[in-house]
Amino acid sequence: MALEEYRAPPKVKLAALWASTMFCYLYGDYIALYVARTLADMNHGSMGPLGHATPYLLTATSLMMAVPSLIVALSLLLPARILRWTCIVLCLFYTAIMAGSIPGSEPFYKVLAVIEMALTLAITVIAARWLSEVQRG
Repeated sequence: MALEEYRAPPKVKLAALWASTMFCYLYGDYIALYVARTLADMNHGSMGPLGHATPYLLTATSLMMAVPSLIVALSLLLPARILRWTCIVLCLFYTAIMAGSIPGSEPFYKVLAVIEMALTLAITVIAARWLSEVQRG
């Protein structure tokens, strides 16, 4: 049996890239637990550079991480026109957040941040190309 190339539709590509991005976010936070003093600081209510863990800050960071998690499923469920623009806007936003988190961070986090930015920029490119393909018609 010959190997066949699978050409995934844009929605599947976007869902896969969002899932990969989320795994990087998750593992970055997990690996950070091994940095000295992280758990002690967490026990004292510190969220590192974000400051003291207030209910507002915890809610805001939860929402910030829930959005990419939801987009994995929404990539397959949203109408194409809404999904394209959602991906473009959100990926530029999340790329900027990651770029801003690099200075002063641990080396492992810098590596993950670069990977996460590459993933979100890839999502942006796929969504933008998809848009131009549809507009060309």
